[in-house]
Amino acid sequence: MAQVNSSIKKDLYQIEIKTPTGNIIHADEPLDKGGKDSGFSPKELLTAALSACTSATIRMYADRKGWDLQEVRMNVELSEADESTLFTRKIELVGNLDEAQKKRLLFVANSCPVHKILTHQIEFHTLIVDQP
Repeated sequence: MAQVNSSIKKDLYQIEIKTPTGNIIHADEPLDKGGKDSGFSPKELLTAALSACTSATIRMYADRKGWDLQEVRMNVELSEADESTLFTRKIELVGNLDEAQKKRLLFVANSCPVHKILTHQIEFHTLIVDQP
């Protein structure tokens, strides 16, 4: 299970996000939404999660196979239209790979855990909790 805690106080849209192990990132809204653009926007965080997971999944698979993959470069875009969302991943595989290896890594990219989460049914449970 993944878990984060976030906090926003009086400083408009300045959000601190922490993991239980102490990792911290900051989120903010872009200037045109009233923020200071001092951190990832919520949509950028979602897009970053897909990018990070895809990159790590490709890296792990190539390492396990002993393939000469030097670097994975990725551009991920999130666009919305009507009631649909489109993620476009452009993956550059740097290294000495043949076409069969590249094709396999494309298949592996679509198997990353975040990709699976985003393509399966999603449910939300939202609760208001009282202060201790």
